[in-house]
Amino acid sequence: MSAQIINGKEIVSSYRAEIKEEVQSLAAQGIQPGLAVIIVGEDPASLVYVRNKAKACEEAGMYSEVHRLPENTTEAELLRLIRQLNGNPRIHGILVQSPLPKHISEERVVEEIAVEKDVDCFHPVNVGNVTIGKDAPLPCTPAGVIQILKKINVPIAGKHAVVVGRSNIVGKPMALLLLREHATVTVCHSRTPNMEEITRQADILVAAVGKAKLIKKHHVKPGAVVIDVGINRLETGKLAGDVDFDDVLETAGYVTPVPGCVGPMTITMLLRNTLEAAKRSAQAQPAVKA
Repeated sequence: MSAQIINGKEIVSSYRAEIKEEVQSLAAQGIQPGLAVIIVGEDPASLVYVRNKAKACEEAGMYSEVHRLPENTTEAELLRLIRQLNGNPRIHGILVQSPLPKHISEERVVEEIAVEKDVDCFHPVNVGNVTIGKDAPLPCTPAGVIQILKKINVPIAGKHAVVVGRSNIVGKPMALLLLREHATVTVCHSRTPNMEEITRQADILVAAVGKAKLIKKHHVKPGAVVIDVGINRLETGKLAGDVDFDDVLETAGYVTPVPGCVGPMTITMLLRNTLEAAKRSAQAQPAVKA
């Protein structure tokens, strides 16, 4: 029996339609959610991501700004721009595209973004709030994975979820969000000696390690849901995920394609976070006296 390929396009379209409806509702109140994206340098993949984010904002009816800075931009110049955007009432979310040039500290950049405008959920305050279960913007890729599971009606509570990868951007927060959904979670990484044995126990397997076609059919429990977060460019120029898609098709119950599922869903959750930031900003504004 072949796995069911998760229709990312359908899920993304459905979710973005909901977001667009909420944006229109806010517009009726005179509020337009705004996202500013900053890119430093000319990394080809980053340029594509930034273009896709700006297009998604436009389609949802949001305001967007893209700030393209040269590779030799100093850290001080970048921080100055972020401070300006922090004070701009039209901007509700700020995203600085990674990777940054080596002479710029990603840590300092993340900490400069106002907590309430950190729609990537990279600021230590937001990371801490997510960790202890307080209200905060959720990290976009892990939140997107949770929404994919819910959209295909896969139960999470009580299931064994295995995350392959422990990065601060995906692996660690993915484990946290699965725990919040009451899954039993195991994290595997480069020093896990018996990874195949562990991944074969997973009802839900999330691959987020950044190594093309690492996960084969012998890593997958029959009928498991396999979510591929990875996106890697092969020597042929083609894109591939962390999962060997063709190899696991006969073993998995569900599998996400790469590209076309988790990537677009990540951008969708960025829109959601920007929308929620705009709502919070509107609620925080003092009432105007008649």
